[in-house]
Amino acid sequence: MTPAITLAEKAGISFHVHSYEHDPHNTNFGLEAASVLGQDPLRVFKTLLFSMNGDPKKLAVAVVPVSGQLDLKAAAKAAGAKKAEMANPDIAEKTTGYIVGGISPLGQKKRLPTFLDVSAEGFETIYVSAGRRGLEIELSPADLLSLTQGKMATIGKQGK
Repeated sequence: MTPAITLAEKAGISFHVHSYEHDPHNTNFGLEAASVLGQDPLRVFKTLLFSMNGDPKKLAVAVVPVSGQLDLKAAAKAAGAKKAEMANPDIAEKTTGYIVGGISPLGQKKRLPTFLDVSAEGFETIYVSAGRRGLEIELSPADLLSLTQGKMATIGKQGK
């Protein structure tokens, strides 16, 4: 049981947990999840942390499709910051309580401003990490926003 799953259970929302055997040699965690679970990579989302205005400890969470990338300019704008850059992985792990590749937007040690890419609106349910590599939680975008007190924003861009 992870803090993400515990949070979803306590909230009484409808969700499904999907687990799979993570390949320790695969570092593209999100695309691995989409492939193994047989899901459209546009429906499986990755959780990324970014720092704002050059302060490595002023963090926010971005949830974008695994098939794309985070648009840092758009993320900064959504967060009301002048600029954004990817967070240091060690600080991201320490702040969330999860390891890279298993960072869930749910049940983090410290509540951070959270932004979900608008593309999630096109799906009844989406997949995000449940807090461990090889573990995904499927839930509605509305429930994800409710549980994280997040906001919908145009923060993703499709990969090349």
